[in-house]
Amino acid sequence: MIAQEKTIRLTAAQAMMRFLVNQLNEDGEPFIAGIWAIFGHGNVAGIGEALYDMRDQLTTWRGHNEQTMAHAAIAYSKQFGRRRAMAVTSSIGPGATNMVTASALAHVNRLPVLFIPGDVFANRAPDPVLQQLEDFEDGTVSVNDCFRPVSRYFDRITRPEQLLTALPRAFRTMTDPADCGPVTLAFCQDVQAQAFDYPARFFNKKIWYQRRPLPDQGELLRAVEAIEHSKKPVIVAGGGVHYSGACEALKKFAHEHNIPVIETQAGKSALPWNDALNFGPVGVTGSSCANAIAEKADLVFGVGTRFQDFTTGSWSLFKNPQRRILSLNIQPYDGIKHDALPLICDARIGLEVLTEKLQNFKAPMVDSALKAEWFTSADAATAKPINDKQLPTDMQVIGAVQRNAQDNTVVMCAAGTMPGALHQLWQATRPMSYHMEYGFSCMGYEIAGGIGIKMAEPDRDVIVMVGDGSYLMANSELATAVSMGIKITVVLTDNRGFGCINRLQMATGGAEFNNLLDHTDHINPSKIDFAAHARALGAKSTKVSSISELEHALQLAHMSNETQVIVIDTDPYPTHDRGGYWWDVAVPEVSNREEVRIAREDYEAELKGRNAL
Repeated sequence: MIAQEKTIRLTAAQAMMRFLVNQLNEDGEPFIAGIWAIFGHGNVAGIGEALYDMRDQLTTWRGHNEQTMAHAAIAYSKQFGRRRAMAVTSSIGPGATNMVTASALAHVNRLPVLFIPGDVFANRAPDPVLQQLEDFEDGTVSVNDCFRPVSRYFDRITRPEQLLTALPRAFRTMTDPADCGPVTLAFCQDVQAQAFDYPARFFNKKIWYQRRPLPDQGELLRAVEAIEHSKKPVIVAGGGVHYSGACEALKKFAHEHNIPVIETQAGKSALPWNDALNFGPVGVTGSSCANAIAEKADLVFGVGTRFQDFTTGSWSLFKNPQRRILSLNIQPYDGIKHDALPLICDARIGLEVLTEKLQNFKAPMVDSALKAEWFTSADAATAKPINDKQLPTDMQVIGAVQRNAQDNTVVMCAAGTMPGALHQLWQATRPMSYHMEYGFSCMGYEIAGGIGIKMAEPDRDVIVMVGDGSYLMANSELATAVSMGIKITVVLTDNRGFGCINRLQMATGGAEFNNLLDHTDHINPSKIDFAAHARALGAKSTKVSSISELEHALQLAHMSNETQVIVIDTDPYPTHDRGGYWWDVAVPEVSNREEVRIAREDYEAELKGRNAL
């Protein structure tokens, strides 16, 4: 007689949470480190009760905005190199749609996060339930369908037993290095509370190992041949170097074969800034030395990069007519972009195998004077100003933060002026000491992201660089950091508006309009006291008036265990005049402004140059 399989009777919500705590990474840690939750009628009774019951095994944190608490979860995973993740739950309606932006951010950046929004009643008995969107032509639609294009895996749980297939698929997606990204399990609120006899084995502990695929032998031979025939190769290090844990393999490969390395926003800090073969940031926000090498390269060897337009100067950067692109990437979609020669495999494994196969190959020496010239200009831009009474530049603020950084400092940012300036000028000393969300460049990521970084690595000194525009968009998680006892240091640069886009507006011939507060039609002039606002949220804060005062405030912040906000006014106009590259921003063909017509002529000239490549 066959023994009957043991079952456990649980609600669907209880079963989900019990499953989550038993999914481990290869270090034996729970892959889902905890769950951020804002409760509403669509998740408080089912998911809320389940989380309370599991509170000793699955930590629940409460944020102040669904989008920003998801940003904290995403930053946590990024800082952890995708080895761990967090879940985020909301009610039906605006709580759910608030998370769509965060899901897009995770999707673009290839980062795992588990979204569990409440959904309509599967039985449809109380239709239309509060906050339900009604589609006049499709009865299956809910607002959670917004998550479909911004999720790597989407499912709607309409029966309790569907978790038996949906949850393993969700973890397959979040732990797969090629398909990694956000998962959405839209959870019908009546189903959350329904019980089912789940097989006991469904809740056995399971380890999800990181897959490290080897290169195809044919692709490997072609890659080796391409490198051996190159005269001026360059490595473009992307975020995949970090996620594969390939920083040491990259360093060994570069030095073994004397190939210079240039870094994307996501790849920055893969090598220390002062490594002899690290020629710094590439592309639109790149260094003069990195872009000079990229222009002449006959082999552009991308490692773990998706070749975003900021990296490639909208594909105008690689000017050598003989150049080829070799793309080592775990995702075939990225590996074949722009007719690249693909090498589809794990970054660390691929670099190790190439190092072995290339044997004695060495590229010609690159002129080290290029790097020396760049750092001379960078040092001048970040130097302490002689006249401390003038409004400081963002570059000078970066210099002050850099001079007061510690060995364990992580600098982070997401949008506005600072991403470009930090990419160019920040001197990253070790892997993951530079955390930039520039795939989606999402304003409002910064403070919540700082929380996620600190949760991932509590011993790190986390410095959040944020402009006044981003701060005003999403500052509420500052109160969360204070209440959770999470210490971050926020350097808030107030240039009185959207300075970065204002400069872009001017560069494309436009008049200064609707970006800086001084150029916006307001009845009352802006008089925002950011330091007072931060204090009202519970943080320690101060307003400084010079770079000298900023440095002193940073020193005091290092000695404190409390969240600090340091506010400084900055000049919205200056940028670093060395480095950078063209970026394709379409200029109107017809305009009443002479400045726009001139900008259009310049734009068309750049387009002709790009199309000639």
